[in-house]
Amino acid sequence: MTTQEKLDPQAVLDRVPTGLWIDGESVPAASGATFEVLDPATEEPLVSVADAGVDDARRALDKAVAVADDWAATAPRERGEILRGAFELLTDRADDLALLMTLELGRALPDSMAETKYGTEFLRWFSEEAVRISGRFTHAPAGNGRVLVSHAPVGPCLAITPWNFPLAMGTRKIGPALAAGNVMLVKPAHETPLTMLALAEIFAEAGLPAGVLSVLPTTASGEVSTAIITDDRIRKISFTGSTPVGRTLMGQAAERVQRTSMELGGNAPFLVFDDADVDAAVEGAFAAKMRNGGEACTAANRFLVQSGVAEEFTTKLTEKMSAVRLGAGHESGVTLGPLVSAKQRDKVAELVDGAIADGARVRLGGKVPEGKGFFYPATVLDQVDPYAAITREEIFGPVAVISTFDSEADAIKAANSTEYGLAAYFFSKDLDRCMRVASGLDSGMVGVNRGVISDVAAPFGGVKQSGIGREGGSEGIEEYLSIKYVALT
Repeated sequence: MTTQEKLDPQAVLDRVPTGLWIDGESVPAASGATFEVLDPATEEPLVSVADAGVDDARRALDKAVAVADDWAATAPRERGEILRGAFELLTDRADDLALLMTLELGRALPDSMAETKYGTEFLRWFSEEAVRISGRFTHAPAGNGRVLVSHAPVGPCLAITPWNFPLAMGTRKIGPALAAGNVMLVKPAHETPLTMLALAEIFAEAGLPAGVLSVLPTTASGEVSTAIITDDRIRKISFTGSTPVGRTLMGQAAERVQRTSMELGGNAPFLVFDDADVDAAVEGAFAAKMRNGGEACTAANRFLVQSGVAEEFTTKLTEKMSAVRLGAGHESGVTLGPLVSAKQRDKVAELVDGAIADGARVRLGGKVPEGKGFFYPATVLDQVDPYAAITREEIFGPVAVISTFDSEADAIKAANSTEYGLAAYFFSKDLDRCMRVASGLDSGMVGVNRGVISDVAAPFGGVKQSGIGREGGSEGIEEYLSIKYVALT
């Protein structure tokens, strides 16, 4: 019996809190309003969830501020133990959490299983980082005193998380915030609030004091976020999502000089040079493209392949992607679920249709299937101009767009011809070339001969319009700390 066959979707849904999470408990919205969370595979409601308003946001912030000093004064070891306890509870319930993510997001269960493992690791990592917040003490160079540098919690934080990684985008923000001694409010995407509510309940079970963490699902994202950001008590905003929304939030934060971390859009190039191991490149390309059904900011968005190996690479990638099984994510054997919403499916279809109209050749897929659900098939397009419209936008779907290049300089120029700079990938056996290309790619993260680069121990983030700040690694906790210098005689 497979893992999919062992799981009971209704039983998992029945255990999820569906209220707002404020002051350590699940509560209804002040207005009594709710909204439905849809199953992307059937377009039918899964459950109804409390719909937060401005009054709920202010109440949550009041509760957070009331306990902020106590939590900041909690011993780092104790904070770390609570994070470790939450990690262990998440690990014990990995199957249920994976199924929950698949139900609300739609993606295939194996991808949700992978996210559960990845997301829980942030809690283990930052449980260990909590006790390693350091400072320094030294003599002033002029000999007229001593320099003492220490770190303190930055203050109450707001995290705004996206729908595509409901667990990991939460733990990657909550983990360092709590480890550093901050209280936090989380506004999850309205498409996928259930995982974050389940996570909040797990934190409470692990011993997190009431008020330290609040979760505010809402369909009024702009109003609720603005109400929180425009409150002078909020000192830090962490956002993962689109670049246009990120710009708006940064503008709001600038008015109060609030700290920000922004993980925004991506347009990752994937380069294959003629000296690459083509079979390895195909495996890497499949991982970089099809992880999470392509709904990932780090997904390979455009494939640039040197002319000498272009047909071999395209044929082999098409063959591999043709083996993908499309269906409801929790069904046995399915490896590609639906996209999260009709809006997202229609955007992917529009980009593909536009590329075909502009001369792209369809090697696989390319048409929306009939019937219920927000499905889009694995698709391969080649003979695409490297500067075509479809290469300018983040596809966020299971579509591989292949262009060719002749020289290394042409490849780097095309790869960098975007306002984004989050992730980039390339395959080559030549060590000198690897060093040149890695240096030449204008990107915050570069994968060399590998298609998956995210690691809890490494800093995650981009350059240009892909954002500012870093998450994960030892750098991740620094985003939630302020620096204090004390001059001593």
